Amino acid sequence: MAAHRKSKQSPLGGSAVRTAATLALASAATATLFEGSGHADPRPTTAQVKAEVDRLYEEAEVATERYNGAKEKADAARTAFDRLRDEAARRTQRLNTARQGLGAMAAAQYRTGGLDPAVQLALTSDPDQYLERAALAEKAGERQAAAVTAVRRELAAIRQLRGESAGTLTALRGHESELRRQKAAVVAKLAEARTLLDRLTDEERARYEAAVAARNGSGTSTRADDPSGTTGGGSGGGSATVRADRSSTGGRAPVTAPNARAAEAISFARAQLGKPYVWGATGPSAYDCSGLTQAAWRAAGVTLPRTTYTQINAGQRVSRSQLAPGDLVFFYSGISHVGLYIGGGQMIHAPRPGAPVRVAPIDEMPFAGATRIG
Repeated sequence: MAAHRKSKQSPLGGSAVRTAATLALASAATATLFEGSGHADPRPTTAQVKAEVDRLYEEAEVATERYNGAKEKADAARTAFDRLRDEAARRTQRLNTARQGLGAMAAAQYRTGGLDPAVQLALTSDPDQYLERAALAEKAGERQAAAVTAVRRELAAIRQLRGESAGTLTALRGHESELRRQKAAVVAKLAEARTLLDRLTDEERARYEAAVAARNGSGTSTRADDPSGTTGGGSGGGSATVRADRSSTGGRAPVTAPNARAAEAISFARAQLGKPYVWGATGPSAYDCSGLTQAAWRAAGVTLPRTTYTQINAGQRVSRSQLAPGDLVFFYSGISHVGLYIGGGQMIHAPRPGAPVRVAPIDEMPFAGATRIG
């Protein structure tokens, strides 16, 4: 009986065991495959890094111009608010003076008893004296009426000023909020560009800088990987970079400016060659693109608005074939970059963080339009 009794089998015996083993091996292989492919993302090429950094710099410049516009509006709102506040203070002083005058008149009337003129006539024995007093009383009444009118006028003016001040303060806070948003956007874009560049090896960095130098038409490499972004700060390239930028003419002879103002603007811009790009800066130690063109034309006696998208409407539009030295040249579809044309297909501009003010060909960026000033 015991010899014919079947042995008890494991629940995972036979074909079930083989199937489980097969699945385990397949799972292990699949896990190894995915682990290998999931952590072996292809390293971006230098060209891909450059393209991405260029995109980030362009987006940072768009945010910079929005920051500049918000700052211009905030500054104007702050000036208007201060003016309204000062005017309200002056009006309040005049109101207090008028009130003091009314108080003095009221005290004088109280002292004299404020007698009716007819009663005064009945009590006086000298008609001439009465007439003199009546004339004085009439003049005093006119002065009192004028004082009351002045008080009412100042009260109305102060109420209006307070209403305008409240509206201006609301606008100022809105502009300041926009200012903070755009500043954060600029800083984030520049930080992202810095992170990408920091991942490059020394060899890749050398190739990157060579590509940047080739695009800028300069044989001298610049630290284009230094996206310093603090308004009013930053530092320029080394002395070799400055010399290269100052002497760069693109291999073409300079072109004479069409008028004295354009010549003055170009002369000022040339004097800034080698100074660092700092977003939001308007000089004298650093500039962003629109800050440089604004400062150059201010030196020539012309006031330009602050941003690229307002500067393009500050003069007469001209075609690319009609360009003359002193014209403002704009780039990208969003009108986010501007330079000062100096002739021969060249411009002076503040390119971007890490790249100082320099002479460069206008072909290095997508041309969007041009404006002639004055």
